Amino acid sequence: MSHAVPCKRSRRAARHVCTQRGGDLPAVIDIAIPARLDAVPGVAGAIEQFMRKAGFPDQAILDIQLALEEAIANTVLHGYHGGPGTIALHGSIADNLLVVEIMDAAPPFDPLTVPDPDITSPLEERRVGGLGIYLIRKVTDMVTYGYDQGKNILVISKRKESPGDQ
Repeated sequence: MSHAVPCKRSRRAARHVCTQRGGDLPAVIDIAIPARLDAVPGVAGAIEQFMRKAGFPDQAILDIQLALEEAIANTVLHGYHGGPGTIALHGSIADNLLVVEIMDAAPPFDPLTVPDPDITSPLEERRVGGLGIYLIRKVTDMVTYGYDQGKNILVISKRKESPGDQ
């Protein structure tokens, strides 16, 4: 049986729903936002509240907020090219593991094919781009990508106590 978890609705987020299921079933959050950068703060606030309720440490929350900000920004700027669109997020927590799926209907693009940037050379010699997915890889425990039924699906995960979170 599900019951509502207090979950503030942001004016910037199109909608989000938090549910907490009893027993060993996962806690779940669903968020749908317009493909606009000004929707990011609403997502950050909702995911913080969701993770905090599940007992995630501050660093893990900050890591996921950063990863989501980068993924959303990349989708808005490079997927939809600033045009209209929707980004849907589905998050669940089970067995101390947060899994967030970020889905959009922009043209197919696997961000995991982007090579890591050269962070050792001087700034003026570095190629532009690639830092977003690099940061996502660094602050999450796992990142996967898929394309299904016309949707890009980026999946990020974070354990409640990841190495380096202490």
